[in-house]
Amino acid sequence: MKTIVRTGNVILIAGIFLIMGACSKSDNPIPITIFSVNDDIAMGLQMDQEITGDPAHYPVLDSVSYASAYAHLYQIRNTILASGKLQYANTFEWKIRIIRDDSVVNAFCIPGGNIYIYTGIIKFLDNEAEFAGVLAHEMAHADLRHTSQQLTLIYGESLLLNLILGNNPSELAQIIANLAAGLGNLAYSRTHEYKADEYAVKYLYPTKYDAASLGDFFIKMEGAPTPPVFLSSHPSPEDRLDKINQTFNSLGGVHGGTFETDYQQFKGLLP
Repeated sequence: MKTIVRTGNVILIAGIFLIMGACSKSDNPIPITIFSVNDDIAMGLQMDQEITGDPAHYPVLDSVSYASAYAHLYQIRNTILASGKLQYANTFEWKIRIIRDDSVVNAFCIPGGNIYIYTGIIKFLDNEAEFAGVLAHEMAHADLRHTSQQLTLIYGESLLLNLILGNNPSELAQIIANLAAGLGNLAYSRTHEYKADEYAVKYLYPTKYDAASLGDFFIKMEGAPTPPVFLSSHPSPEDRLDKINQTFNSLGGVHGGTFETDYQQFKGLLP
């Protein structure tokens, strides 16, 4: 996507990014952002308004009509937040929205902690611990500010601040589409994916959930005919599974519960 240069300051920023990017591998960009946490929150609010205002592309389930499904979902989220391992647990809103599309086996996050989960991935998984692993993975991307790092690196601060102010809505819509699909430069780097996996295990380990179940998700996906975007980028599922198990074992290797029955009830609340 074309970067729009608006001021001399942006040219300077872009030059800094170019120099710093040259010092790292293309799949492992230097994790830098000149966006503040408050900027993350403001950008997330703008993106959420764009998503909820576009039901043709993002058919979000109504939180009143599906109150029981959302209540269950937030119980899982709250369990992860209560682990005490998230830096911005009390700073970000951590709003979750369910997007009705059974054909999309994916989830994504935006700056500021909001998480968007397709019904396709909820229905694909077998138990609540697997789902908690996927949710924790997305929460890790947000808490480690991976999304704002990528956005700042690619677009620069000036363009992003303009988007927060409501300027250039078509550009914002395209950015969201790329985030949702994990496309192009907005696909997370190898380092980002490893880190999100690692921290997801760390978030889950103190909870009732089996923290190793994120690895079970990768095992399940290896046999899937069409892997989701969640797995389509590097590193390979096998590499990620190995690192997940390493982190799990380093924490003590004690398995928690998987809660199959609870999860089947949760899935039954969806359309």
